[in-house]
Amino acid sequence: MFLRSGKYDYLVAGLGNPGPRYENTRHNVGFRAADRFLTLCEVKTSKKRFNAVTYDASLQGKSLLVIKPETFMNSSGEAVRAAARFYKIPPEKIIVLCDDISFTPGVIRVRKNGSDGGHNGLKSIIEQLGSSDFMRVRIGVGAKPQTFDDLADWVLSQFSDDENKALEPALENAANAVKSIVSGKIEDAMNRYNRKASS
Repeated sequence: MFLRSGKYDYLVAGLGNPGPRYENTRHNVGFRAADRFLTLCEVKTSKKRFNAVTYDASLQGKSLLVIKPETFMNSSGEAVRAAARFYKIPPEKIIVLCDDISFTPGVIRVRKNGSDGGHNGLKSIIEQLGSSDFMRVRIGVGAKPQTFDDLADWVLSQFSDDENKALEPALENAANAVKSIVSGKIEDAMNRYNRKASS
């Protein structure tokens, strides 16, 4: 199903919801991390396809397709699957950037694979790909406080100024973690950035 085409070495997907209403929300931190990663790359083209904003980019000799799905979070897998199938990119060459309520702002976790952890965007990608064997960089956005009854309301809430300050190094670390992964150094990315995030 996912035979290599050779056009792209990796597919990098930042998750979020489209539109200005969601720009600074917790659920959109994947978009922000993808944007930060793109500053490290040579970006050749940008256009809308696969129900996503896509960027043809390169970094350290690797050819990359970076996407930000416009399907809304719960259907993120549709865009990832469409791009992966079109370019025959296997799951193990897909890197997903997303939010994680298990960690405080400033913390990231790099993983080779795993469950969706209750994240609807990851759940959609796993269902659409038929595989959980894709890499992910999860960025802490804070646990839901008791003042919020609904988790959806929490992940769609805005970051405070202090949280945004704490988030800045996490976005930088997430971008650099993806850089390490596309350079073939996923173990280094996990050892370096997971440890840094918890220190």
